[in-house]
Amino acid sequence: MSRRPAAGRVTSAKIVIAGGFGVGKTTLVGSVSEITPLTTEAIMTSAGVGVDDNRQVPGKTTTTAAMDFGRISIDRDLILYLFGTPGQTRFWFMWDELVRGAIGAVVMVDTRRLADCFAAIDFFEHRRLPYLVAINCFDGMQYHNAQDVRDALAISSDVPVVSCDARNRESTKNVLISLVEYVLTMRRSRAVAPA
Repeated sequence: MSRRPAAGRVTSAKIVIAGGFGVGKTTLVGSVSEITPLTTEAIMTSAGVGVDDNRQVPGKTTTTAAMDFGRISIDRDLILYLFGTPGQTRFWFMWDELVRGAIGAVVMVDTRRLADCFAAIDFFEHRRLPYLVAINCFDGMQYHNAQDVRDALAISSDVPVVSCDARNRESTKNVLISLVEYVLTMRRSRAVAPA
């Protein structure tokens, strides 16, 4: 993906959408996908009591049990395949398979529950997979600015931190474009770095 494809040639890339439980991953994939997204939403039952902490998202009645999948054409030459991860810790064993072949990741953040995204950030940093942080503006409100979130997460200054509304197609499309641009910038800088 480091070079522009020849005319008429389409490039595809895999993007992972991650973050804590109830942060908006399924919503993001659904809002931007040009195909009907594949979801593995399961109804939350009493079996999850004591396992899934939904106190911060009391209206949540379903949860992703495996993954979400969607597709978006950014332009005529680039198609992104989106893979949303499950948010609960009991499903994290699937993350290694979901990120295989991905060029980068979006870590969704709810600033009311910042600690919920620490595991995703650690996961991508440990694997050296480029990622950006997307602050999901629930209720149309951004409670903290990007620099405050960056400081709270203790992430590198080069990692993009952007705001979005996971329900809005243009907003989520801009997040994906920002990630692709960041990945391309990183690849170009590595290509010209002295050995």
